[in-house]
Amino acid sequence: MKTFTLSFLALFALVFLSSCEDDDDQNLTTTELMVPDTYSFFRDGASTVSFEDQTTGIAMAEELVSAMLAPSTSLDQLNDLFQNPAGVDPFSTAELNESTVSVRSEVAASRDLFGDDATRAAEIKADFDGWLEAQATEMFPNWNEVASPGQPGQIAEGSTPRYINAWGLEYDQAVGKGLIGALMLDQINNNYLSPAVLDAGTARADNDAGITEPDQPYTYMEHRWDEAFGYLFGASASPATPLDDLRTADNFMNKYLGRMENDADYAGIAGEIEEAFRTGRQAIVEGDYEARDAAAEVIKANLEKVIAVRVVFYLMQAELNYRSQPAQLGAAFHDLSECWGFIYSLRFFNGGFTDYHALSEQYLVRLRNAAGDGFWDIELSELTTMAEEIAALTGITVAEAGS
Repeated sequence: MKTFTLSFLALFALVFLSSCEDDDDQNLTTTELMVPDTYSFFRDGASTVSFEDQTTGIAMAEELVSAMLAPSTSLDQLNDLFQNPAGVDPFSTAELNESTVSVRSEVAASRDLFGDDATRAAEIKADFDGWLEAQATEMFPNWNEVASPGQPGQIAEGSTPRYINAWGLEYDQAVGKGLIGALMLDQINNNYLSPAVLDAGTARADNDAGITEPDQPYTYMEHRWDEAFGYLFGASASPATPLDDLRTADNFMNKYLGRMENDADYAGIAGEIEEAFRTGRQAIVEGDYEARDAAAEVIKANLEKVIAVRVVFYLMQAELNYRSQPAQLGAAFHDLSECWGFIYSLRFFNGGFTDYHALSEQYLVRLRNAAGDGFWDIELSELTTMAEEIAALTGITVAEAGS
């Protein structure tokens, strides 16, 4: 265990406090927290860390996306994997089948973004329903066809077949990358790390008094924080030290945080997030809610950066593949399919001057290129322009993110 001085967190907190405090009131009191070196917290000798539902949700999402690449799968089976209805056993393990968790119920379900907007939440869930239906009705019947403009089927990326719709999109990538925003980012940033959730009801008073959940060793607030941690690190083989298998633990947010960590331009981002999770959790233990919220802002800002960087990266990589001699269309379409899911995920950003939902929709329209043949003949200058615009809006650079 080490003593952690709240310095880098204070810098982030000042940004969010500056709009509502006078300059004379912006100095945060330096706080020392006894932050453990691993994500390990105990009460009376029992671990208080728990995020089983998040681990289950990640595993269910993995099976759903995998099933989209098995053409013998029926639409009913895809829907069952997404919805996990009672009385059906759609998953490969008894543990998942016995769970009451459902991927669909957790999509677009955050308190901050959708607590008062059931209509928009329903529209987002319907997008995923539509992608699953399209995979079963458009792609599976054309699985062995050669794709061409207007014709769904397969296109080669080297020795790997990619399965694209009539205008070039891989629906499995739309679902997989879309879930990174609609499930992982939304639940972490806009739900479990939201003060509206962490401080709901008597949560602060109960936490200060050490009142735990019924028959559990953790307080309500501790558990909410752990659930946020679980959607990023819950599939890790060693969640107490989750950076040990970063990038390989799952195929969602964890994987792409790992890719950023391996990029010299962003090295250190994973450690910063992991330390902020430990710091915020210890702040809850010690009842320091200012430190908790500052740690949450570090996590939120960095996870949004993961999404923005992947958007710009795939736009620029697609352009390179189009410009190759000969053009690598399979690789370019795969890049743009991943990009599609990450652009969709922009709508789960919370805050700032932009309505990210509208922004996401606008860029998807441009990427769709409906006036032409979709990805088959999209203007390459449009890819560069979108990358530059999104980089500017999200505070990153094309030079760093695009390489």
